[in-house]
Parts: sequence; C-alpha cells; structure tokens
Amino acid sequence: MNQQFQFVNLNYLEEISGGDIAFKKELIGIFMNQIPGFISNLSSYLINHDYESLAKEAHTAKSSVLIFMMTETGIVLKQIQRLAEEKNPDEIAYLINKVESDLENAYRELSCYLLEAEEPGVTNIHQSVKH
Repeated sequence: MNQQFQFVNLNYLEEISGGDIAFKKELIGIFMNQIPGFISNLSSYLINHDYESLAKEAHTAKSSVLIFMMTETGIVLKQIQRLAEEKNPDEIAYLINKVESDLENAYRELSCYLLEAEEPGVTNIHQSVKH
C-alpha cells in the first residue's frame, strides 16, 4: 500500500496504531462512517439556526479530521465553531462548503486505500457521500 494522498495523511494514524493494520483500518472505517453525518449535520444545524449544535458538531468533526492530519480542514472547522458560538452565520455557509468538499475528497482517498488493502467492509456507505 504505497499510496500518495492529497487530502489525508496517515502518519499520525500509523503512529497511534503502532503498525497494527487491523486497528488502522478500523479507525479509518469509523471516520468514513462519520463523514456523511458531519456533512449532513453541519448544513442542517446552520439551516435551522441551531448554532449551539453547529459549534459542537464542528468541534467533534475537527477532532476527527486532525487524526488524519487534515490541518487546513481542522482550521476551517475551528472557524465554524467560533462563528457559531458567536451566532455569526455570515461566513459559515461558505466554510461548510469547503469542509464538505474536503471530507468528500478524504472519503474517496480512504476508500481507495481500503480497497487497495482489500477491506470491503466500509465501502458500502460510499453512496451516502455526494459525488
């Protein structure tokens, strides 16, 4: 599995898994299963002006993306969290679109990685993410 990634970096995941491939695949699967919910919830909370839930979801998503060293996405999620806490929605929609795009691209990269690693277990949720 010698894959180059543009959106994710597995170095930290490799470190915390201690080289345990099954554990690494499990963590990737958990993240991939979270992605559709993150995308849906961020948009839904913004539409419903539920800024408290939006801030919490952005915080949760930020923690997850940082495991995959998606630093720029983490920074954008922190901005969403801050703006939601301030109940300042003006820039949030644009930022959510950026995060959505990043998460969809990360999902694609991780799907390819798992397919290469012969892990069919999480690819069935691929339909949940926009193409």
